[in-house]
This record gives sequence, C-alpha cells and structure tokens, in this order.
Amino acid sequence: MVSKSGVTILGGGVIGLSAAWFAARDGIPVEVVDLGSPHGGSWVAGGMLAPITEAWPGDEEVLALGVESLALWPDFAADLGVTLSPTGTLAVATDAADVEVLDQLRSYLEGQGRTATRLTRRELRAAEPGFGPSVRSGLSVPGDLSVDNRELLRALRDACRAHGVRFTEQSTMDNPVTVIAAGAWSRDLHPALREVIRPVKGEILRLAARPGALPPPAHTVRAQVSGRPVYLVPRAGGLVLGATQYEAGFDPDVTVGGVRDLLRDAEVVWPAVAEYALAECTAGFRAGSPDNLPVVEWLEPGVLAATGHHRNGLLLAPITARRVLDLLREGGRS
Repeated sequence: MVSKSGVTILGGGVIGLSAAWFAARDGIPVEVVDLGSPHGGSWVAGGMLAPITEAWPGDEEVLALGVESLALWPDFAADLGVTLSPTGTLAVATDAADVEVLDQLRSYLEGQGRTATRLTRRELRAAEPGFGPSVRSGLSVPGDLSVDNRELLRALRDACRAHGVRFTEQSTMDNPVTVIAAGAWSRDLHPALREVIRPVKGEILRLAARPGALPPPAHTVRAQVSGRPVYLVPRAGGLVLGATQYEAGFDPDVTVGGVRDLLRDAEVVWPAVAEYALAECTAGFRAGSPDNLPVVEWLEPGVLAATGHHRNGLLLAPITARRVLDLLREGGRS
C-alpha cells in the first residue's frame, strides 16, 4: 500500500482531479499542483462521451477501453452530482463521399459487435427537424453520452476539497509519490514522456442561442461536411462547436481559417447557427500519444504517469482514476 504520507498530482484537469478525488476518498493525503492554463484540454473540450462514434479501424484497444470507461460514467457522474445527457449521437453525412465514410464506420462497428443504425434523410429530420437540406443520411448511436465539461471540472474540484485535497501552484509538500497528469504539458515533466506525449491543437467555439432562434439539437451531432469533421454538442441555451485538429505545437492562437471552417460546416448541418451569438473562441491542447492510448504506468519508483488521452480525456477519466488508485495501492513499484 502506498504511504499515507501523501501524493502530489501535477495537473488539475479532468484526469488529475479524478485521480485526486479517488485517492483522497481512499484516505491518501493529496496535493494538486495546477497552473490553471486556459488552454487545457479539459476546459476546452466538447464533453462528448462517445467511444463508438470515435471508433476507427486500427484503434480496437482505444474502442474497448472507451466502452469499458463509458460503463463507469453513470455512477461516476451520480457521485459528483453531475448531469449526463443520455440522448445519444447522430453521425451525419452531407455528400456521397461523406456517406461512404459513414458506411465504412458502420461496417467496422458491426464487425466489432457494436450497433449503429442507419437513418435516411427523412428519419434524420424526424429526429432533428433543424437539420439543413444538405444532410442526406446518418447513423444513430443511442448509447453515447455527453457532459458539460466545465460543470464536471467544478464538481470534481468541490469533491476534492470535500475530501481534503490541497490545491497549489507550486508543491510545498515532500510527498513520496508524484503523479504526472498535466496533459500535453506532461512531456516536459519527465524524460520518459518527452518523445511520447505531444500537443495536438484544437479550436472550439461556443455559441449562444439568441431570442427567436431555433433551439439547439437534442442530440449530439457529429458530421462529415465535404470530408471535414465537425461536431455540435448541445448546451443549455447554446452549442459547442468543434473541432479542428493541428500538429502545431503549443500555438495558442485561434485562427481565422479554423473559425471560418467550423461555422461554415456547422451552418450546413444546422442552419440556425447563423442566428446564434458567437460567445467564445478558444484553442486547447490535447495530449497525443503514438497509438492514441493513454500512458498510465510507473515511470520510475515514486513517479506515475497518467497522460496521453488525446481526444478521450473526459471519457477515460473514471477508468484512469481507478487505475491510478490501483497502482498507488501497489506501492510505487515500477
């Protein structure tokens, strides 16, 4: 069992906070060191918990891990008092090539024993009357969930404080174990992560529905528009739009081209967005890894990594926190 003298967790995003909460509930004194970057992946995320619609050939381990973690989410959210949206995902296509991409996804999912139901244009409009005329077919994935990522982060911080977790910008405790959970910045915190973790930039827009505008869709919508992916995640009174993806290092700028592409493609899918207010444009950094799988392991005695979650940080939070706690209980063996 890890020493009860304590654990220092580097990083206050969803992974670091979840690990801190699990450890503190287990009676371990925890200190979280967090610089509060506005570009952290957890703060900028869309909030989709969607391993099925994220699936793609070659990522079978990612799919299996995501499905396992998704099953933990209802209890995880209930313990935090966080609301989940259970309406599922509609994956839609706007031209023949996009339809082919969805057909490939459906075929792959069927081969993996997963279900995604094909929907016609008429069936899509019955589910979401606000779809634009270019939306021609789609898939229904009812098992997907979504969560308000910022509500989740606030709830995790409150839960951590309720269990005695100490928050600081610089460690002041001499703890025997350090957990590196700083997302894309983890690469600079240990030599073993330097060539493994990389920042993957993404841009997110938040839109607010103005009076008289069509309300947001009831479902999360993931679309292919002329080969470009765009997602629309409903929020109370608005939408989150994402996500561009660049290998651009730690460039924090939101580009004009990224905003243009997201708004243009979102309007094709859901024309009412043209009547919404543009409330926020933010760039964030996902923690990429070579195989899209997270790194959750001992790097050396006393140093544990929990990073590299790429697009699935929120989804994998409960299973990662559980794994971190298991490793801490083992006592720091590499």
